[in-house]
Amino acid sequence: MNNDPEYVLFVTGRLAEPALRRVVDLIVAEHGIRAEIEVLGISVAALMHVGWVTRKLTVPEGVSRVILPGWCQGDLKKLEEKYGVPFQLGPKDLRKLPHFWGSNSENPIDLTPYDIEIIAEINHAPLLSNQELLRIATHYRNEGANLIDYGCLPGESSSTVPEHIKLLKQEGFRISIDSFNRQEVEAAVKEGAELVLSCNSSNLDWACQLDAELVVIPDDFLDLSTMQPAIDVLSQNGKKFRLDPILEPISFGFFKSLQRYAETRERWPEIPVMMGVGNVSELSEVDSAGVNFLLTAICQELQVTSVLTTQVINWARSSVKEIDLSRRMLKYAMDNNQPPKHIDSQLVMLKDAYLYPRSSESLEELASKIKDPNFRIFAEEDGLHMMNRDGHWIESDPFELLKKIPQSSKVDVPHAFYLGYELAMAEIARMLGKQYIQDEGLNWGGLSPEKEPAKDRHDIRKKKLT
Repeated sequence: MNNDPEYVLFVTGRLAEPALRRVVDLIVAEHGIRAEIEVLGISVAALMHVGWVTRKLTVPEGVSRVILPGWCQGDLKKLEEKYGVPFQLGPKDLRKLPHFWGSNSENPIDLTPYDIEIIAEINHAPLLSNQELLRIATHYRNEGANLIDYGCLPGESSSTVPEHIKLLKQEGFRISIDSFNRQEVEAAVKEGAELVLSCNSSNLDWACQLDAELVVIPDDFLDLSTMQPAIDVLSQNGKKFRLDPILEPISFGFFKSLQRYAETRERWPEIPVMMGVGNVSELSEVDSAGVNFLLTAICQELQVTSVLTTQVINWARSSVKEIDLSRRMLKYAMDNNQPPKHIDSQLVMLKDAYLYPRSSESLEELASKIKDPNFRIFAEEDGLHMMNRDGHWIESDPFELLKKIPQSSKVDVPHAFYLGYELAMAEIARMLGKQYIQDEGLNWGGLSPEKEPAKDRHDIRKKKLT
């Protein structure tokens, strides 16, 4: 068995060499690898392309893999075919390399399993057109919903219910119906709704005849025993049902209602339980991700196996996705008996999980080596930094920073727009505690767009001033 340390080649450009050497020294000290750095004849490592690298790179004998700058463009297979060793792209910001290296050596975490079913409610659904109904339902399903809850109009009856339920079923949705109106509920179940919200003594006489699962709620929210008559009747009739003790809003008995969920679990351990979280996420003026995570954690610990959520108010507009991410992370954490930390960062949306600050010394060192007109922008604790061959400027206000740029650094309209856009992102990053990387979109966790426009920005920067 070969116990020799892994031999890794790191590739970079001239400007990034000092910073890369400091980072690689940390990796060598922590992981015991053997490392070498190849500095290719280019100032900005982000401008590398596979075709160019194949003409310039020499790989020493014995190297087991090669790490390229994260911005390098092209097909890495061409390099692997030429040199006979694996090639990888590192992070786009080399300060992330130690964290990248640590996570890169571990088995990837499987976050596909979950225990909790998500029921996503479409509020006032009878008022929607067919097109809008399908649009919202499709969005909820794409965000992770297992069932679509068709929310009816309280105190009213709508003739559109059976048409809408039939339409949703034809499109492959699993449906629940949220109504106490017998006509609406029976029509919905006839068209394929599989779950009815809700059932208590007020509608038990006809609800127990439905060919659907029922959600039993208390007649008196403060008295769990008022669910017992419905439990007895449904059990005697062989009906499928789950219990919902009702989560109360904060200021209206929130904590006591949580206690009732724990008591429900103890009284009826074999009966499934559901929690509707909207009374807290919708009625608490706070970003919903943390709220949804904590409520999902309570459900995971209590084995509450379904969650009903809405996302009507703007601060809760991504609740379905947040609960989906939460249920997967919490399932993994509890199965592995560990805190839900360093598992996945998608729920860190407003801030960033990690920051990689640059020291004043390293920025000054970088500025002293720049010989081209391209602007580099950095967001650090002491302010916004902008530098090119004409100087290095620091300000906390981006407008004041732009005033410092000398006339020799004038730019055209596209590049001026680019600089304004990048400075705006840099200022947002400083304000929120996010990591800013020039030419790369800010990380919004699970809300980040699938396609980032970074390449377009990078191309404008590259073409206009080089």
